Amino acid sequence: MKVTKLVSTCDITDCPTIYATDRGTLLVQGETPTDHGLQIPSHETLVEIPMELIQKAIRDNLI
Repeated sequence: MKVTKLVSTCDITDCPTIYATDRGTLLVQGETPTDHGLQIPSHETLVEIPMELIQKAIRDNLI
């Protein structure tokens, strides 16, 4: 899979980030919440990202 960084909230590697893949999908890097109370299948996960990241990606016409 080829991954391209689209947008991040900072310049270091441990920040919330959105990546595009060559599969036509997005990868999202963020915190893994544990206090959500949801039933998530074992093959899936949740990540929490700041709304600022989505707004920046839209503002920059990346998504």
